[in-house]
Amino acid sequence: MLAYIARRLLLMIPTIFGIMLVSFIIIQFAPGGPVERIIAQLQGLDGGNRLGGGGPDIGSAAISQAGGGGDLSSKYRGAQGLDPKFVKDLEKQFGFDKPAYERFWLMIRNYAVFDFGKSYFRDTPVLKLIGEKLPVSISLGLWMTVLSYAISIPLGIAKAVRDGSRFDVWTSGVVILGYAIPSFLFAILLIILFAGGSFWQVFPLRGLTSDNWSELDPWHKVTDYLWHITLPVIAMSVGAFATATFLTKNSFLDEIKKQYVQTARMKGLSERQVLYGHVFRNAMMIVVAGFPGAFISAFFTGALLIESIFSLDGLGLLSYESILNRDYPVVFANLYIFALLGLVVNLLSDLTYTWIDPRIDFETREV
Repeated sequence: MLAYIARRLLLMIPTIFGIMLVSFIIIQFAPGGPVERIIAQLQGLDGGNRLGGGGPDIGSAAISQAGGGGDLSSKYRGAQGLDPKFVKDLEKQFGFDKPAYERFWLMIRNYAVFDFGKSYFRDTPVLKLIGEKLPVSISLGLWMTVLSYAISIPLGIAKAVRDGSRFDVWTSGVVILGYAIPSFLFAILLIILFAGGSFWQVFPLRGLTSDNWSELDPWHKVTDYLWHITLPVIAMSVGAFATATFLTKNSFLDEIKKQYVQTARMKGLSERQVLYGHVFRNAMMIVVAGFPGAFISAFFTGALLIESIFSLDGLGLLSYESILNRDYPVVFANLYIFALLGLVVNLLSDLTYTWIDPRIDFETREV
């Protein structure tokens, strides 16, 4: 087992390297960039500052330094009339005075020790920014995963036991309908119904906690947090349990048809003993193995829109704003962390198999 884990850990190095290399190359060909964004601010072409609070307006600072009447030729669109030295200073400030390969190797070397530098447009270290937003995203992802699995596993088992029945048919319709509804539309519906949109003011609309949260006692802090998180989690979970539900059902159906189940029934075991004593462990392997991946995917699927709709300042919103603002240190740091986290979670998923079924031996498996 240790040899297998070591091999998987070593394979993470070229995988991460490949992910970062491909992403870096794509960024090089993407239009725009931080230098172009500052130039747009200088020329009054920027549509507004979307950076949020957290740092000085670099565009305003740059305007005070810019001279006029410089060389009209420039590789940056809109740079005509700016002092070429000022443009060179901008390139140096953002690191674009170095060739692309040198910038890439410098990034990889720093990322290897988790040094992500500072945000281009916020005077804050990237790791600190991510740390500030992470609790919101973890809250959404964790509660969504727990809720969806708490629904899908019992429902999938019930559907497998009652395969083909009226219960199986109408629950399948409900699950498919929930899967088909976009999470952001369902979020808007919840706001209209329960957040003072047009009907009832039951739940709050903004944030994860109330303004006076720090003044509350521990019990009321917990209830206040759950009160705020209810609508966002429900909106994200409405379609999340569909895949796990059908996966659980099909997995149980496959196991129920196997010979060992018939043998267990012939020995006089009750249906409950057969189902939970024999079938459950084998059928749940594929479902449980997908749990870590489902948790990680919660950060990517629907988190951005849900965070925006409910004014939750999490990683989804941070990544989106960073892409718009060409804040590359934040973009690449998010990519690196989540790619690394995804690889670790995949390893944990494999190891979960051995916990569920000790008969699995990864020592003889080739990676």
